[in-house]
Amino acid sequence: MRLTILGGGGFRVPLVYGALLGDRAEGRVTHVTLHDLDGGRLSAIARVLADQAEGVPDAPAVTATTDLDEALRGADFVFSAIRVGGLDGRAADERIALAEGVLGQETVGAGGIAYGLRTVPVALHVARRIAELAPESWVINFTNPAGLVTEAMSRVLGDRVIGICDSPVGLGRRVARLLDADPDEAWIDYVGLNHLGWLRGLRVDGKDRLPELLADEEALGSFEEGRLFGPEWLRSLGAVPNEYLHYYYFNREAVHAYRSAERTRGAYLRDQQGSFYRDMGKPDTPALTAWRRTLADREATYMAANREAAGTGERDEQDLESGGYEKVALALMRAVSRDERTTLILNVRNGSTLSVLDADAVIEVPCLVDANGAHPVSTAPLPQHAVGLVTAVKAVEREVLAAVDSGSRATAVKAFALHPLVDSVAVARRLVEGYAAVHPGLDWLRS
Repeated sequence: MRLTILGGGGFRVPLVYGALLGDRAEGRVTHVTLHDLDGGRLSAIARVLADQAEGVPDAPAVTATTDLDEALRGADFVFSAIRVGGLDGRAADERIALAEGVLGQETVGAGGIAYGLRTVPVALHVARRIAELAPESWVINFTNPAGLVTEAMSRVLGDRVIGICDSPVGLGRRVARLLDADPDEAWIDYVGLNHLGWLRGLRVDGKDRLPELLADEEALGSFEEGRLFGPEWLRSLGAVPNEYLHYYYFNREAVHAYRSAERTRGAYLRDQQGSFYRDMGKPDTPALTAWRRTLADREATYMAANREAAGTGERDEQDLESGGYEKVALALMRAVSRDERTTLILNVRNGSTLSVLDADAVIEVPCLVDANGAHPVSTAPLPQHAVGLVTAVKAVEREVLAAVDSGSRATAVKAFALHPLVDSVAVARRLVEGYAAVHPGLDWLRS
């Protein structure tokens, strides 16, 4: 089986390859093609993968190319993990938003809209090339904003594109661990959009165990989301929010922390990964060691500004365990290619799952996965407080798609202005001007 990774020079690609090395089952991936526009980054990551494969019998072969069409031909699966504008673009997204006093995070608020506006046109181009050159392939989207980009690509590829994120899986595992439950056996009732969802229940043998956790003050304060949001707020919601909802529920504090930080997250990663790739330009740099060291620092500093705003201190060692997006991707590939039926929390088209959204809206919910793809599981209606956020943010995503379709600057302004975390139409207009001035990827916006 052949896998193509778009954004193959990206820093997290070795996580995916590591998961592939551990898969010895029949029908496993035997060839990986890395595609990236930056040949230097491709070379660096290829060296890391070569170190990972050393001593592993029958490790998947790896080739690298900067030619998109060459990369897509013959692919059975395509991972889309591109970053349009690179980390320089992410740092600019954050800086411009924070100068206006609003959030610049890459998937939430103004920063997420800016990132989406320049990523969707590229994602649509990629989807059209896949439809032309590898129409039978399955596309697994890692590219952020994951829900928005998956919905854009689904307009070309239909249900053959599936978005993944490790945040819901990591949350479910942390809650299950606190309840002494096996996360692989528990049913995780999770619902929402990407980076905008709630864990509403965790059922074991038909019994919802979440009320036990919500009643336990000590346990609620012992894991990442409990410390971020506080036990009282979790009990008020009757659910455990995805960590990204901290940007909504504690927006003022988050913006203050981001503005007070020495560097934004994007600037930090730009500098950190820039150092890694520069070191990898030296032939004597131990590739895998350098990558592992950089990864450990990256994970330890994840959402540091939010933890500062919440006063939670450093991350607990157990909280460093994410859902493992590479493990989610591997489980998804196995289910589809081998009909190994499983349940995963994925980004897929809604159908009739959530009545407050139309059938084509991409949502993030538990799905049954088999050889025919991912099928969202029926779920209880959203509580009213969640309906407001979900429908408002989905409306923003639709305006982003409409702006890309039309090239309209006015529609782009509308996308910013409608977002719950942008507090003024005047601010929205200045944001569009600011982003258009620095991002070549927004040249398509008409005045």
